[in-house]
Amino acid sequence: MTFSVVVDHVTFGWPDGTSVLDGLDAAFPAGRTGLIGLNGSGKSTLLKIVAGELTPRSGSVSVAGVVGYLPQNVPLGASRTVSDLLEISATRAALHAIEGGDVAEEHFAAVGDDWDVEERAQAELDRLGLGHVGLDRTVGTLSGGETIMVALAAQLLKRPDVLLLDEPTNNLDLDARRRLYAAVSAWQGVLLMVSHDRALLELADQIAELRDGSVRMYGGNLTAYEEQLAAEQEAAERTVRTAEGEVRRQQRELIDARTRIDRSLRTGRKAFENKKASKIIANGLKRRAQVTAGKQRGLHQEKLDEARERLSEAEQAVRDDAELRIQLPGTEVPAGRTVLTLPLEPRRRPDDPDDPDGADGTDDKAAPFAVVLEELVVRGPERIALLGPNGSGKTTLLKRIVEHGAHVPVRYLPQRLDLLDDALSVVDNVRAAAPSASVNDVRARLARFLFRGERVNQAVGTLSGGERFRATLAALLSAEPPPQLLLLDEPTNNLDMASVRQLAQALSAYRGALIVASHDLPFLETLGITRWLRQDRDEGLAES
Repeated sequence: MTFSVVVDHVTFGWPDGTSVLDGLDAAFPAGRTGLIGLNGSGKSTLLKIVAGELTPRSGSVSVAGVVGYLPQNVPLGASRTVSDLLEISATRAALHAIEGGDVAEEHFAAVGDDWDVEERAQAELDRLGLGHVGLDRTVGTLSGGETIMVALAAQLLKRPDVLLLDEPTNNLDLDARRRLYAAVSAWQGVLLMVSHDRALLELADQIAELRDGSVRMYGGNLTAYEEQLAAEQEAAERTVRTAEGEVRRQQRELIDARTRIDRSLRTGRKAFENKKASKIIANGLKRRAQVTAGKQRGLHQEKLDEARERLSEAEQAVRDDAELRIQLPGTEVPAGRTVLTLPLEPRRRPDDPDDPDGADGTDDKAAPFAVVLEELVVRGPERIALLGPNGSGKTTLLKRIVEHGAHVPVRYLPQRLDLLDDALSVVDNVRAAAPSASVNDVRARLARFLFRGERVNQAVGTLSGGERFRATLAALLSAEPPPQLLLLDEPTNNLDMASVRQLAQALSAYRGALIVASHDLPFLETLGITRWLRQDRDEGLAES
């Protein structure tokens, strides 16, 4: 097999001494590879090293061809234009200068062979559902999802041989995700993508798992990987059970051997005491018995140690991905209690005669969200899913709720997870949210969020995306007073699949009202959603 990306004994760590990769070897073939692993395992770091964004301390990376790289956090800048994000502004400026009659040599050098750059850029935007986005539009007017898709268009315009995507579906609405899936399906080059998006990973030709400092390849898509992993884990658990049985057997044999030896020694001692053997003979028998006893004990102990070693090896093959186990009784809201009353801005109804045929681009008759709300009322421990396309105002609505206030304590988790102080440790950030709690109480709470030992003293700025999310969630749910209305904005962004499962576990312990803005339908289905709302650019907030 020919490998397009080869990672040779790469070691990387952060300036504060935190080690991320240590002597990593990996090779990625042609086709679509899904790179998965627990948060903090080094997936994003590995992509940055392959892209040339980071330099390893030792080792090397070889890539066959030009690399395109879409990071998790696209560099923005509100005043930049779409053309800037596409990295074609200089070429366009030279092209326009030539068209205006300026035939300076540097303009022709800047254009090169790229005379159709604007047409190609617009065609790429159209293909990704961004035909309405002009090249001179400022980035500050784009939604988060639109920005991601423009950044993807920028990489596709480069026609790279190797394309690296880091959580590309973050902030994308359902329509944008479908367009991304289509682009990935049509990709003919080498593609290495870090993602927790199950639908995207189902398009992979192979899955590469980064775990415990090494990469292991699995043929096929995510479903095939999970089937292989399940079979491996079943076999590993059988091996553990067999090894446990062998340890118990060796323990019994050691006890039986010691019992026999002790009985033999007692028999010799009694024979001497009863004058049945001379002192010389008795002492000789005693020495031989002690030597034999020592050998037998050593032999059985050696067998027991070997059995325990085999058990330890077998246990290491069984995965034990930690789960969040928390209790949040202070967040409970009685059924029927009014939690939130928010007046909504009146907007056009779906049956507005001014738009009888869906002239705004939507098929009103087919829309499942037909009841437009003039007021959002939340009662009891409702679990509400907030859907809607990018730019429709979901984040704005959540922020309005915070600004307006609720009838109970409310907390908001933004997409960018910027609530914590990067310079402070995890424990100090949570103590700031719960000032009356003792250090030991905070440490105990953090342990339930999988921060144990010295991990609680790590600076938030050095945490991975999933670790930062758990720290932020710990601070929110530990806040004083406990939140009885929790607002989450795209909470599964930047989370691996294990972290998404952990989030669902944490929210299962939450007893307050919940409003979740998300495009991740599989995740929403795990939360026991009781109401489905949709935010639309024109109609406003509607309920199914």
